[in-house]
Formats: sequence, C-alpha cells, structure tokens
Amino acid sequence: MESNNLITGATGFIGRRLRLSGARALVRRAEGLPDEIVGDLLAPASLTAACEGIETVFHCAGYAHAFSSSDPDIHWRINFEGTRNLLVAAGEAGVRRFVYLSSVKAMAEPGDVYVDEDWPGEPATPYGRAKRAAEEAVLEAGAKYGMHVVNLRLAMVYGRGGRSNLERMARGIRAGWFPPLPETGNRRSLVHVDDVVSVMRLAQAPAANGRTYIVADPNAYSGREIYDAIRRALGKPPVRWRVPATLLRCGGRLGDGLGRLAGRTLPLNSEVAERLLGSACYSPVRIGRELGWRAGIGLDEGVREMLGAGLPLVRSARPSP
Repeated sequence: MESNNLITGATGFIGRRLRLSGARALVRRAEGLPDEIVGDLLAPASLTAACEGIETVFHCAGYAHAFSSSDPDIHWRINFEGTRNLLVAAGEAGVRRFVYLSSVKAMAEPGDVYVDEDWPGEPATPYGRAKRAAEEAVLEAGAKYGMHVVNLRLAMVYGRGGRSNLERMARGIRAGWFPPLPETGNRRSLVHVDDVVSVMRLAQAPAANGRTYIVADPNAYSGREIYDAIRRALGKPPVRWRVPATLLRCGGRLGDGLGRLAGRTLPLNSEVAERLLGSACYSPVRIGRELGWRAGIGLDEGVREMLGAGLPLVRSARPSP
C-alpha cells in the first residue's frame, strides 16, 4: 500500500493494522505517525487538504458504541455527517476509490435467521441507522463523482488490541468471574481483524465497485463455543457446568432496573444478556461469489492471536474454492 492512500481512523483498532503497510494517516491530533495529517470529519476544510493527491480513501473512523442506549446525535454527526463530509472532499479532490467500513448493524436485526445483504427492514439502533445512511451517501457519491465505492458491512471484529465483546469476555474468563454460558444453539457472526484488512485491499478490485458486502467468517459460533475457545486459548481446563439461560436473562432485567436507579448502564443488562444468548448470523456468500473471498482465520486461531497466546498470524484470507 503506497502513500497515495488515505486512512481515516489510523490510530484505531483496524486502522493500526492497515497502517502496517504505510499510508497517509488522518488523525484528530498529532501522533507522530509517518505522513500524518491532522483533521476532523466535522471540519470539511481539513478533509480537503487530507484528500489532495490521494487515489484511495479507506474510511475506518467512526463512533463505534453500538448499544441502543448510546447518544443518537453523536452517531449521526460522526458516522453519517462526517462520512458525507469526507465523501465530498474526496470527490472534489478527484479521489478514485473510496472503501467504507460499515457494520452489519446497518441492517435489521436477523433474530435466528441466517441473512444476507438483501435482508429487509430498518436498523434497530442509532448506530445502525447512521451507518445505513452513510452507506447510501457512499453509493450516491460514487454515482456523482464517478468514484469506485464499496461498503463493507463488518460482523463483530476481534483480535489483539481490540475492544469487542470477545475481548471483554476474555478478560472476565481470565479473571475468573465470567460464568460458563449455556449452549442455547445460538449463532453469532464474527471476523478477525486481519481478515478485514485483506478484504479492504480486495475491495479495490473493479468487480467491487458500487457494491455492499457482508464481511464475516462463514462459520458462526454459539456463545458457549466462543466461551470454550477462550478457555482453551488461556490454557484453562474445560468446565462442565453452565449458568442457565433463564438466570442470565433475569440478571439482565435486574441490571436494567438497577441501571435506571443508578443513572448508568450496568455490565449486565437485558441487551448484554441477549448478545450472549441470542443469534446474529450474517452470510458472506455474496463477497465470496463476486470477489472470491473467504475468511482465512477461524475462531480458535483468532482467539489465540487476540490473547497473545500464539505466534502472530501470517496467513491472510484466502479465495473461496
């Protein structure tokens, strides 16, 4: 990756991985990175300067708190208006390609159904609604400016240095307070950060222009399977008992009530309990069919890397057979 590429969110979880190959970095404050430029998604003049001489923008920056209780105004301003500002600056500067990191939360919640990009319905959270609006702005900018544009709807991204639910679960298991989850048969999609980086590079292919893709491991995992994988990576023995699902859901409702009294969100509430016990399963078939991509890092290997329990991964995602 050459210096005529711009990465927003270059100091974030995904941006740091992508920057290993070097590129111009848009940062909100000086960080001492090679070829960095200070700017802000809500300051259009700074974006104009950042996009000068750039061929490809990788837009990783955003406000990532996806819980339904998070501030809708922040999501709208940063994830939608900020993206729109960047698109205008890129288009007017003659940027040729724009790769946008969206989220599966830009879709309606799937429940127990295994869904693809055509799943109908509206996003359920302020985060999802802002991401969906930003996706539409990306496609409109592609048509207006003749830019190659791609939306990548990421499933939950994990890996070393991340802050996803997997990392929080791992800290609890390591410390001994996170309870063994029941096997409910739920399925949740996720993707390792190194696979995301490989997709971002592949998204520059001509066939990706104007497309929106789900990016996920083709295998979805139950909460219990994830729990067991983390224990294996930590070298902890398997446990045979489990906390009943009804008890976790009751704890979630109790957390809702206590949170209202305390005026803050508690670590366990109904939304957290649903993430542990419910399904959110997304199909990456389209990106495999159209771009030949398939995630190369499975759960056990990815969790070992996340915890620093194995060698750094050297294999990127592979074309699907």
